[in-house]
Amino acid sequence: STPVQVSGLTGITAIAGGEYAGYALKSGGTVWAWGNNPDGELGNGTTTDSSTPVQVSGLTGITAIAGGGDDGYALKSGGTVWAWGYGGDGGLGNGTTATDSSTPVEVSGLTGITALAGGLNDGYALKSGGTVWAWGYGAYGGLGNGTTTDSSTPVQVSGLTGITAIAGGGDDGYALKSGGTVWAWGNNTDGELGNGTTTTDSSTPVEVSGLTGISALAGGLNGGYALVSAP
Repeated sequence: STPVQVSGLTGITAIAGGEYAGYALKSGGTVWAWGNNPDGELGNGTTTDSSTPVQVSGLTGITAIAGGGDDGYALKSGGTVWAWGYGGDGGLGNGTTATDSSTPVEVSGLTGITALAGGLNDGYALKSGGTVWAWGYGAYGGLGNGTTTDSSTPVQVSGLTGITAIAGGGDDGYALKSGGTVWAWGNNTDGELGNGTTTTDSSTPVEVSGLTGISALAGGLNGGYALVSAP
């Protein structure tokens, strides 16, 4: 019930969490993972859990990481995205829906990516031009492309430009616009969209009510969070 140090990790520059696994990015561009591993979410070529960090196979030159439900995601310095773990619902973004991968595979068709985020069963990527792309589970509109259909390859989130940051929730995506407003899409059972309703999901982005001057975002399983920049 109090913090303990993760064993054997030094030179860490970024961290991410999945549902039951943790991820760390080392200054040299390698990725390390620990925790639950039934779907290969540790990315080390096995499906064996590990209580200490193991290196994710074959990844070098990584600049950012993200965790999904049972997937890990990594951004390479050249702007491509790699994924490993659970392959159901298209969560790996490589054109398959039925095959898990215990080692990283490239997410199809993504270049010029600058940031990543993971939802429970979705991946999100921010392109250098300020557009957002999504793949995976679409049943509640979590892909933001106007449908409720899963996609095993990235699709563009509708109507978003000028985006500077992204976050993933349970079945929701969140995006921060350059002007400091926040937009959300997906499941809305518990008011996750922040637009004053709790009954209607949205398969395209809607503006989160009453937020201006926002500088950072985060998503939880059933909620979104925003940091107001200092005056």
